[in-house]
Amino acid sequence: MPEWDASAPVLPIHSEETIQSIARLHAEHRANATRHQLAVDRVTALLGRPVFIVALTIVVVGWIGLNGFAAILGYRPLDPPPFPWLAGATSLVSLYFVVLILTTQSRDDRLTQRSEKLNLELAILSEQKTAKVVALLEELRRDSPAVRDRVDKQADVMARPVDPQSVIDAIKETRSDGARASRAADDS
Repeated sequence: MPEWDASAPVLPIHSEETIQSIARLHAEHRANATRHQLAVDRVTALLGRPVFIVALTIVVVGWIGLNGFAAILGYRPLDPPPFPWLAGATSLVSLYFVVLILTTQSRDDRLTQRSEKLNLELAILSEQKTAKVVALLEELRRDSPAVRDRVDKQADVMARPVDPQSVIDAIKETRSDGARASRAADDS
């Protein structure tokens, strides 16, 4: 039997289950990646490290230095100032970097969208559970002879689950009102 470690944080079972669900979501996202996507992720991760900036700086300074030093020694430099080959190479490499980053970002966006959908579903479920708890508390209050019976309009409203579509419609309306107000402010 393993010994209990008093210094280890104790998580409630529902927290542990949530952590495991998030870990499964990330593991599934990684498991669904193709070899090419994983390779792009590794390259992008490599390019995002500080050591890459140092290496790139060394290459560029070295290229300029070698071409400048060749000219000083009287040799014909491979890429004389203003270094058109270096400019072309950096443009091409920049294009590849952009494509790598966009590819990685696109894949990461899919994980973010799944996480956001899960968060929305959990928020809706939590709201429904909260409404049910409020309804049960109100029912208990009405049925309990020890508690004064009274009408609580706010509790009655809170006991009704919110229709997710009506919330979406209200958000859209608020955003369009905000956009109209912003355009009106810009026009004046």
